[in-house]
Amino acid sequence: MLAGQLTKMAEQRGDLRVRHCLVTGGARSGKSAYAEKLVISSGRRPTYIATGQAFDGEMEERIVHHKVQRGDLWDTVEEPLELVRVLKTHASSDRAILVDCLTLWLSNLMHAERDWTVELERLQAVLSSLPCPVVFVGNEVGMGIVPENAMARAFRDEAGRLNQRIADLCHFVMFVAAGQPLQLKPAVFPEISL
Repeated sequence: MLAGQLTKMAEQRGDLRVRHCLVTGGARSGKSAYAEKLVISSGRRPTYIATGQAFDGEMEERIVHHKVQRGDLWDTVEEPLELVRVLKTHASSDRAILVDCLTLWLSNLMHAERDWTVELERLQAVLSSLPCPVVFVGNEVGMGIVPENAMARAFRDEAGRLNQRIADLCHFVMFVAAGQPLQLKPAVFPEISL
């Protein structure tokens, strides 16, 4: 139903291209669950690209929990850095791909001392040619308190920039809070001009 609603909106605008979506929100907002439902409701073969890495026991438990929760319905690919390569390898017209999450991908790239803007340019170059929809999940980290240290502030700033760039590339952007999705793009209301 969710994917059908977004597809219907696009078709009403005469847009028959493969459409991509960014789902963003805070921690434990329900954004991943919403994104999973969106991919499942597409009727395509669901493929989950997980960018998280188990650096400690707590993260390892989270990864196992998410795998069990998704079950066997999903094809799962774990890739912390080479997102573009994995998208190109697994994209096919019968699939819908979920990338969860962009924020961890950014963290992994920064930890590996790779220039995320170069990786984003690579992603931008391939995204429009993919034969299937991609749903990206990203954390909205800039709505809380200002981080105490410079490294955390830099990460917050880069995560905000990444979300903006991905939102520009996507046909749809959804914000999830308390498990409730709010459509940001295309705008539900006309732009305001003063």
